[in-house]
Amino acid sequence: MSPYARGVPRQDQRPRRRLSPDQRRDQLLAAAADVFAQFGFRDASVGVVAERARASEALVYRYFGSKDGLYLEVLRLTLDDLDARVVSAVAAAGDGATPRACLEATVLAYLEHVATHPRAWALPLHSPGAEPPGAGALRREARAGYVARLSELLGVSGAAVPDAAATARQEFALWGYFGFLDAACLRWVDSGCPATEREQLVAAAVGALQGGLGEGIPVGLGG
Repeated sequence: MSPYARGVPRQDQRPRRRLSPDQRRDQLLAAAADVFAQFGFRDASVGVVAERARASEALVYRYFGSKDGLYLEVLRLTLDDLDARVVSAVAAAGDGATPRACLEATVLAYLEHVATHPRAWALPLHSPGAEPPGAGALRREARAGYVARLSELLGVSGAAVPDAAATARQEFALWGYFGFLDAACLRWVDSGCPATEREQLVAAAVGALQGGLGEGIPVGLGG
């Protein structure tokens, strides 16, 4: 029997603060992010999420409907975090920064994002198909946004190139660049995300995009 059931007073008499719905939702998402990072989607359970958030499973389902819904919301927030990091990095580079400097800043922002939760970031790449339905669509939408932003950043929009063939090459180069970046970052994660290799990874990523663009390389990206 609990000592409280026998009338023994609590040692901690501070009143328990009641969380607002938004605060409770944030608490559940923080717990879920940790659980999914540790176990992956398939092996994670709503019960463990609820336990870590000091909430009930019923409350988790009330807010997110299902484990799938909870995961997708965590993923959405993760993608938003990456987007915010990239936008901030470009802004910090300054208006006078060259396209190369801006590109390098975005790669460093990507590495910071990856290093913040390396296992969670790498799990979908190590185990394709291990995410719930809907995750792929979220990732494709986010990737399309990254490509559009990079195209604008480098000044390689379709209207600025001389012909359809050049436009197609630039599009392939931009999309392929992100595939290269993911593969390189996965290797970096598997090595323990060593800070001493960040500069080399950035240089390799920039070089991959330069090679992909070929003669269509923007002024200020080379060198």
